[in-house]
Amino acid sequence: MISRIDLRGDALPEGPALRDLLPRADFDVQAALEKVRPICEAVHHRGDAALIDFAEKFDGVRLESVRVPAEALKDALAELDPAVRAALEESIRRARLVHREQRRSTHTTQVVPGGSVTEKWVPVERVGLYAPGGRSVYPSSVVMNAVPAQEAGVESIALASPPQAEFGGLPHPTILAACALLGVDEVYAAGGAQAVAMFAHGTESCPPANMVTGPGNIWVAAAKRYFTGRIGIDAEAGPTEIAILADATADPVHVASDLISQAEHDPLAAAVLVTESAELAEAVEKELEPQVAATKHVEDRIRPALAGRQSAIVLVDGLDEGLRVVDAYGAEHLEIQTADAAAVADRVRNAGAIFIGPWAPVSLGDYAAGSNHVLPTGGCACHSSGLSVQSFLRGIHIVDYTKEALAEVAHHVVTLAEAEDLPAHGAAIKARFGWKVPASK
Repeated sequence: MISRIDLRGDALPEGPALRDLLPRADFDVQAALEKVRPICEAVHHRGDAALIDFAEKFDGVRLESVRVPAEALKDALAELDPAVRAALEESIRRARLVHREQRRSTHTTQVVPGGSVTEKWVPVERVGLYAPGGRSVYPSSVVMNAVPAQEAGVESIALASPPQAEFGGLPHPTILAACALLGVDEVYAAGGAQAVAMFAHGTESCPPANMVTGPGNIWVAAAKRYFTGRIGIDAEAGPTEIAILADATADPVHVASDLISQAEHDPLAAAVLVTESAELAEAVEKELEPQVAATKHVEDRIRPALAGRQSAIVLVDGLDEGLRVVDAYGAEHLEIQTADAAAVADRVRNAGAIFIGPWAPVSLGDYAAGSNHVLPTGGCACHSSGLSVQSFLRGIHIVDYTKEALAEVAHHVVTLAEAEDLPAHGAAIKARFGWKVPASK
């Protein structure tokens, strides 16, 4: 059901050579880019009419309006299962606790007497959030995107989610109910690349946004790449992934269940176990079959994901080698199921989020840990972070110098300007004093 990669015995290679040995899904955003280009251009030129046509083509429903009526949000919340409502409310409460602590405050550094630099943090003005609606429905993603934007102080927040024929062209009612709980009342029935284009260009019903965040399929990722530079994005999210670093102390039942939980997202989802214990590897392989047989989404998601090239059990010589492997992999979600897991986790450099020990599974982080589940995929954790309040803030430096403070450093400015062959830069300093500033002092 799942393959093995045996890296024992030989010294592990460095850098890209090690990464190339590890399993990864095929996810060619560049190839998808040309397919989404005409969709994005159609929305640019035809606005809401294009969105309505694409909803009919891709989602099988003819919309009268792209904007979701306020009454539909109210009705969705009223009809929401009370247990689901309570779970969403708790998820929102915990997420607010964590993200509120991420707020940045204005700070002034007195560089010299009379010279200061202040950094102030300003939220982006308008954000478009995307909530998928394909194989699964993700109200939790509404929470994970809206909460940090709200805590950052974003004033205008809109959300798009694909129209559903079975709900009369509205997005899934659980998505609408989550929006209502969060106070997000600007919602659009639009999916895929066309939703990103709607936020990038604006249409008759939807003003353009400064930034688009939220997970989606390869078409959403391609549209984000297409509009990078015009709008800000969180990331080009690829297939979801879990890596588990485990030793002989790990419970194979837990490890197998966590691999399966990630595999049920998508047939391209990655499930990777890295271990020094051949006994654990064998026990996990034996445990996978009965657990898979007992759950849903087996043939369309779980079996293809576990059997795919992106999933494997990786055998290593020891914990140090295992850490090198998971750092090279840079997992979206990394579980540490070893002895002294907290100390091991402290040695990890590259991961979107780290889950310590047997009682912190990825499922907890997906819904109710308080952490954010919008995380870097495809190895991007080596240079990128997950979604946070910081994602929606811009740091602006405010430079305030007196005449005396400028005079004290003027010669250095002129020297560096002339070293870069930019004499007008130096002249802009000299002009303020009416005398020639020496090139060096």
